[in-house]
Amino acid sequence: MDLVVVLGLCLSCLLLLSLWKQSHGGGKLPPGPTPFPILGNVLQLDFKDLSKSLTNLSKVYGPVFTVYLGMKPTVVVHGYEAVKEALVDLGHELSGRSRFLVTAKLNKGFGVIFSNGKRWTETRRFSLMTLRNFGMGKRSIEERVQEEAHCLVEELRKTNASPCDPTFILGCAPCNVICSVIFHNRFDYKDEEFLKLMESLNENVRILSSPWLQVYNNFPALLDYFPGIHKTLLKNADYIKNFIMEKVKEHQKLLDVNNPRDFIDCFLIKMEQENNLEFTLESLVIAVSDLFGAGTETTSTTLRYSLLLLLKHPEVAARVQEEIERVIGRHRSPCMQDRSRMPYTDAVIHEIQRFIDLLPTNLPHAVTRDVKFRNYFIPKGTDIITSLTSVLHDEKAFPNPKVFDPGHFLDESGNFKKSDYFMPFSAGKRMCVGEGLARMELFLFLTSILQNFKLQSLVEPKDLDITAVVNGFVSVPPSYQLCFIPI
Repeated sequence: MDLVVVLGLCLSCLLLLSLWKQSHGGGKLPPGPTPFPILGNVLQLDFKDLSKSLTNLSKVYGPVFTVYLGMKPTVVVHGYEAVKEALVDLGHELSGRSRFLVTAKLNKGFGVIFSNGKRWTETRRFSLMTLRNFGMGKRSIEERVQEEAHCLVEELRKTNASPCDPTFILGCAPCNVICSVIFHNRFDYKDEEFLKLMESLNENVRILSSPWLQVYNNFPALLDYFPGIHKTLLKNADYIKNFIMEKVKEHQKLLDVNNPRDFIDCFLIKMEQENNLEFTLESLVIAVSDLFGAGTETTSTTLRYSLLLLLKHPEVAARVQEEIERVIGRHRSPCMQDRSRMPYTDAVIHEIQRFIDLLPTNLPHAVTRDVKFRNYFIPKGTDIITSLTSVLHDEKAFPNPKVFDPGHFLDESGNFKKSDYFMPFSAGKRMCVGEGLARMELFLFLTSILQNFKLQSLVEPKDLDITAVVNGFVSVPPSYQLCFIPI
């Protein structure tokens, strides 16, 4: 009797699998591992390091293949040529954003990151224009970053060369820059409200990168009916959005249409001047939340990883400091004009971003209309994962890609060398809105720190672990301590 039951279950599963694959157009999509009913390929993937799992599958199925994350097919694009073709050549057709991520649920289809169609086009265009033109004839963004770099250095001095975990301080600096752009004010590093904001942002990045959230992302029903860490994510997001709404209300009371002070003012003026359904209070709050979160955590995590790599490679830090001393000196603050005269420092920052591979699988895209891609038919609405790891760690472009080597971005004469494979901000129509600001912050914050401090590790450099502790949504560096020794 038991044998009959087992055989019956096996046949039922095979029948369900056959019907399911047919209903999802399996024959039209790129090849991939055979999925299980309902679960798809979830059990065949390591969500602690999804990027590695996808790389292994690419060795079997090639640069374009299909995995089922739950019952929904996802096309994976791997390798520079395929990724470029998807993000740039088919930038419009693949410019959609997946609607099944927990973050999409949070943002309800609004904002800069997870919106689609006309709403995304108009919100992104407005955000880009506002960020590029910011300053309103008063202070440029560079001046704001320089001012915050000075505050960062002063805060590091307060550590008195004692061992410290730099996570919080390195998060405050980029957060204050984006606060200045959005809210027209910065916060003191000891401000309780600021501390709560930073805590919420840090916790949400850890949650977004956790394996369990990857599972929740692929089974949306779990979000509503089961407890889990996603509840904490929602709670933190609500706190941030409520904080932003209070700031918006303050701006409404003091709004001067002839003298906009920041992003919120510009958005409110847009709302008053145009009867546009895409520009509402709800879309304003979520757009600000997107800029606030993305503008803080990505740069903060990169800075934290940067100092860890420089501790691991003290010879690199010393050479950067020699270049700072020669080009900038000790008596003025670094500025963006210095970068063109500092090829080694520029190469180091590029190599940091390449090596750490901050967003290994990028943010998932979606197909906006039926499209033919490399002789495969991909129907409208299909999710697309583009592996940035496969580009940033390509062996043809970067010999020994697993090794941290600034020489990857230097020519034989020691001049800075650009690479088409450098895609930490993605590429095409969905590339990062804040790329210019992030690159400015990384250069000015790092040079300001190294201009004023020697980095001292608490352990021998060879004993430092630089392996990401979480490699899901974001590559998060391990915790560490160091001493900032004044020069």
